[in-house]
Formats: sequence, structure tokens, C-alpha cells
Amino acid sequence: MKALIIGAGIGGMSAAAALKKNGITCEIYEAVREIKPVGAAISVWSNGVKCMTHLGMGHIMDKLGGAMNYMSYQDGFSGTTMTRFSLMPLIDAVGTRPCPVSRADLQASMLDWWGREQIHFDKRVERVEQTAEGVTAWFTDGSVAEGDFMIAADGTHSVVRAEVLGHSVERRYAGYVNWNGLVEIDTAIAPADQWTTFVAEGKRVSVMPIADNRFYFFFDVPLPKGLPEDRTTLKADLHRYFRDWSPQVQTLIEQINPETTNRIEIHDIEPFEQLVNGRIALLGDAGHSTTPDIGQGGCAAMEDAVVLGLSFSQHHDIETALLHYQNERLERVRDLVLKARKRCDLTHGKQMEQTLAWYQSLKTETGLHIIEGLKETIVAGPLG
Repeated sequence: MKALIIGAGIGGMSAAAALKKNGITCEIYEAVREIKPVGAAISVWSNGVKCMTHLGMGHIMDKLGGAMNYMSYQDGFSGTTMTRFSLMPLIDAVGTRPCPVSRADLQASMLDWWGREQIHFDKRVERVEQTAEGVTAWFTDGSVAEGDFMIAADGTHSVVRAEVLGHSVERRYAGYVNWNGLVEIDTAIAPADQWTTFVAEGKRVSVMPIADNRFYFFFDVPLPKGLPEDRTTLKADLHRYFRDWSPQVQTLIEQINPETTNRIEIHDIEPFEQLVNGRIALLGDAGHSTTPDIGQGGCAAMEDAVVLGLSFSQHHDIETALLHYQNERLERVRDLVLKARKRCDLTHGKQMEQTLAWYQSLKTETGLHIIEGLKETIVAGPLG
């Protein structure tokens, strides 16, 4: 049995690992010659770490994951602590620590684990077709690939998705711009073992520790789409948007390298009614494109892969296995997309009175409420 996997990102590589565990041959096709991740880092919460371990890649998380032992919210203007608490109760409850990691390092490690020489790069899908016996993909370079079924892990701009849904979809602008990148850890900004977030005005500034003495940072600002901003204006833009913010935030802005900092207009897509059509299945962002506000985008792709593998371990008929995968994932991924959207609106001031009330609640937060929310999301995954 042979699977064609479209996309060699986190979702595609996870899917290949899951199918390989079931003795299924995988041919992986990636559109670009060299993968350049969108976003500097990724929050792999405990459910994602469990998935990576299940897929045989837990050692990658051990190597790349930062020591994130505490969580803190700070007032954006004064820099004073609103709440700070240990994440150990969460780790004890779910059995695995969260691992914020460099996205580039994670993807590179997954490619190396599989074997880069076994991946077909510079293969952009032009069209796909399926019959009762199998699937065929045509690429823009004129080449053709055939297999028994296809996993479309080709991202939020998926080419294959229309073949599954029967129509194209529009991405929805979430209302804010995100800048992200990596800097060396500086305790003048935040403690080295803490996820620290500064909040005010519906904006966020956050740093997370990752491996090799680095902070992953991001800035969120509610803004209209299409502003003429790029790397040449980046520092000036951030100084303007955070002009009156705390010394810690000013220090972070000064340490940013504009050439390695990403500026992204954040989007999501309305949840779909299906993930599978016959012998073609959507996985990862192709099937459920979400905002990053609950840190579950990458984790959801890893979960997809685990469920895909479990489905083939239970069902030998391809279409039955893929339908089982769809049935197991539809409600979960819909919940994650909508939960992230709700969180996005709260944190970015869509209704400012609600955002201000949230700020006020943080001043009396002991950590129990936040940890319970994180735990609820994590344990709903396929591995508990």
C-alpha cells in the first residue's frame, strides 16, 4: 500500500511517520526547493509532545524544547506582574511538559529523521484525481505520481483541498498583525525559564524560552490588512505601537534583528464539514487553519497524524480507515479553531470592555483557572 503525502511540513512528516508505523509506503512531495518556515517558533503543548513520542520522534522534543517552568502575565505599561505561577501542576496532571521549539529546527530535525534524500522537493501540485483504485497527482514540472491514497498536508493555501471539499474557501482575517522571531535570552526582559506575556490596549508582547539560550518572541497588534510595513520599517513600527510600554518591552525591541523577524497578518478558516473525500484526506492546516492564540496549530497536525495511524491499524480498507480518521477528528479540530478564535477576540480587544475585564481578572489569578483550561485542551487529544 502506498500513500502520496503532499507537503513536507510538520503535518506531512508526522503523517508519514504514523503511516510508516503501519507498514505503509510513503512518497512525500514538497512544493518548495527548501522549506522556510512561516514563524520563528512553535508552542508544542503536552498533547503535541505525546504525539511526537508516539510517532518515534520524542527525542527531537527533548533536544529542542526550552525549559518553560513558569507562566506570567505583566502589565504592558508598567511591566509589573499581574500573575505568575508554576506550570508543574499542569505537567503533573498531564504527564508531559510543554516544549516551545524553533520551528526551523523542528522541521529540519523531522526531515533529517525521515531522510531528506527520500523526499521529493520542488514538486508543486497542479491537479489531482482519484478513482476507485487509487489517486494521481500531476505537478507543475510535468511529472506524475500515483498511489493508493493521498494525504493533503499542503498548508493553509492547500491546492488539494478543493478536491476534497468540492469548492474553494476564503481565509478570514483575524484582525491583528503578528511579528515574531528569536533573540538571545536576556533576563532584563524576562526570566529564562518562564513564558512571559505583557498585555495592554488589546496588544500582546510575549517571550518563551527555547533551546540554545534563546527566547522566541512575538508582538500582536490589532491593525487593518495591507499596511505598507516591512522589515525596513519594523523597529520604527514596533516603537510606535508600543511607545509607552515598559522598559522590558523597549529592551526587547532594541534587540530584534529585522532581517530575521517575520510580520504576519493572522488568518483562519471556517471549520469544514468534511476532511475526507474517497481516497484523499486533509491534514493539518489544509484541514483546519487556525489562529495561533491557543498554541494548538502544530499540535493539531500531530494529533491528526496519530489518529490517521491508529485508523489504519484498526481498518485495512483505505476508505474505511480515512472515514474513521475524519469521524475522530472533525469535532476536535472544529473545537480548536473556534476556541482559538474566541481567545483571539478576547486578547485583542474585539470588545474592549471584555478585554479590560480579563486584564482585571489576571490580577487575582492564582494559575488554577489557566492551568485547568490548558489541561482541558490537552487531555482532549487522542493520547489523553
